[in-house]
Amino acid sequence: MEKPVSTSPPRTVEPRRAQHHHALDPAPSQQGATGLKGVLLPAVIVLIIGSIFVSVFLSAFHAPRPHDLPVAVVGTTEQAEQVTGALELGLPGGFYVKRYGDKSAARHALEGRKVYAAYVTDPGKSAELLYAGANGPSVTSTVTGAFSAVAQHSGTRLTLRDTVPAPAGDTGGMAVFYAGFGVVLAGFLFGTMTYQIAPRLEYRWRLASLAAFSVAAGLLIAVIAGGVGFSALPGPFLGIAGIIALMAAAVGSATMAFMRLFGRAGMSLAAVVLFTFGNSTSGGTLPTAYLPGWLHPFSEILPVGVGVRAIQGLSHFRNDGLTAGVFVLVVWILIAAAAVYWRDARGTRNRAAP
Repeated sequence: MEKPVSTSPPRTVEPRRAQHHHALDPAPSQQGATGLKGVLLPAVIVLIIGSIFVSVFLSAFHAPRPHDLPVAVVGTTEQAEQVTGALELGLPGGFYVKRYGDKSAARHALEGRKVYAAYVTDPGKSAELLYAGANGPSVTSTVTGAFSAVAQHSGTRLTLRDTVPAPAGDTGGMAVFYAGFGVVLAGFLFGTMTYQIAPRLEYRWRLASLAAFSVAAGLLIAVIAGGVGFSALPGPFLGIAGIIALMAAAVGSATMAFMRLFGRAGMSLAAVVLFTFGNSTSGGTLPTAYLPGWLHPFSEILPVGVGVRAIQGLSHFRNDGLTAGVFVLVVWILIAAAAVYWRDARGTRNRAAP
């Protein structure tokens, strides 16, 4: 028996309409390098990054000396000129002398980190040097040595007074450097690992992950360094935690942006810019006045430099650098988040197109 033949028109399968999703982070699988390229390329990249690291850090710290380090002199114009000449004779180009009319104004400038020492002259054969031990032993050694030579040259008896002492938990003055270094490392690792662990995470959830990481990093490091841990950062807890959280968010989002904009090379670029140049110019070990001229601008635009200065200002120096630090860190976060969104949104549109 023959089967009846259907007379109904054949069903057509309509193409599935493109569904609109939230922006994703497309991470297409890429075939890795093989052969000789696969053997040599990793070694070459790592050696280049290592060479840059060594070169930059040696340029910054192999023979540190101040360049126009601001200091105050309290006295007459003639006395200020004499002190300036003596300082220039001992360390040419090392200091920038500002004259103040009285000791109170000079001390206020020292406590606000407008100057790094204040030499208070006296009509008799005596003088007083105000300095801030919180600037670290290297700065203390520089200013006390230089002004002791000035006093000796003029036959003046010099009294040293530490006006802003270092906290008991950070006599070496290195706590803020290690805190900043740790934040940069954590932010860099987060920016890279978020794509390795969750390559297709929605944009909004990736930003939520960045926010959670940043807040947790700020609270954790503030507790360890300034709270119940080592008592090395005596500033307000929430203020310190907030600045560290902004630093973590800036470095993490910047690393994400480098990877999204430059692909495989983004991780290396982030390591050089944020890790090498950022930490070497942070001012955590020595003030930025000790940096060579070509490195100095990095301290004012990279996240770790402005963050470290803000933390130091909160902890010791009347909020010096706080406003500028918050502004620069927020700009980094906004630009990086916008760059990542632009790449993700464009990738989403390309996948949705027929």
